[in-house]
Amino acid sequence: MESHPHGSGPALQFTSVFNEASRPVKSFHLQDISNSLPHRTPVAIRPPSPNPGPAQCPAGRRGPSCEPEPKPIMRRRAKSLSSSTDEHSCRNMQVRFVDSLGLELEDVKFFTASEDPRVPVHVITRLLASSELASRKKLELELPYFQPAFPDNISAESGFLERLIQQRVSLEQMFYSELGIIGTVQVLNLAYEKEVTVIYSFTDWKSRAESKASWISTVHRDGSDPESDVFRFHLPVPPFIMTPGAVLQFAIRFRVTGSEYWDNNAGCDYKLTCQTYKITVPRECEDSLVHFV
Repeated sequence: MESHPHGSGPALQFTSVFNEASRPVKSFHLQDISNSLPHRTPVAIRPPSPNPGPAQCPAGRRGPSCEPEPKPIMRRRAKSLSSSTDEHSCRNMQVRFVDSLGLELEDVKFFTASEDPRVPVHVITRLLASSELASRKKLELELPYFQPAFPDNISAESGFLERLIQQRVSLEQMFYSELGIIGTVQVLNLAYEKEVTVIYSFTDWKSRAESKASWISTVHRDGSDPESDVFRFHLPVPPFIMTPGAVLQFAIRFRVTGSEYWDNNAGCDYKLTCQTYKITVPRECEDSLVHFV
């Protein structure tokens, strides 16, 4: 690049390496190129306002960035429910509690004088004990028990072995506890497979239940006396049965080699009658006994 003596601006000079001596040199002036371009009017730039307003969309034209003008929401009162019935419907509103199947969770029962609810004996006993403790009286409890109409230990009675040989089955002994009545039975060892069942009733045989006995030991005797097996049984006694005067009756059935033998106390059944007895609780045991009851 070199300066032209007659031009006012710099000039560009292009030369070719091929045949440099035979071709003339051409020069271009930047000022001439700039003057040949069309003239543009300068545009004034306005600074932005400190609080610009919402963007305005051209009339009749909606772009993706322009949101529609919001319309006011008209709220109307339902014609089916007038304002005069609002307060009346709220006053008559009812609440129902139901389960997942729609069944009522609330059940109201009215008792008449002849339908007083029965309170369990153990609940009454605890309430009485708490009342006596609050009044600083001596604590006395009435405990129920079953009194048998036969000897507790029949095996200790004379003639037990003869009775066992004659009947093949006989009640041996009875035990009483808060868990119920436990007894033992002896049966002759006539075969390996045998079944001993106690049939009992609290309703004078209007209804009955059965309890199977389980083997516990074998009794071996000297001489010609036969050996016997001992079975143990358990009779559950529900709390509502433990009322004075309630009677428990039972008999014993023995099945072996296709035969059946019974011990029903010579046709009178074994009977136990519920009775009560009183005990006085020492002061140092009152608190613990109330929690036990």
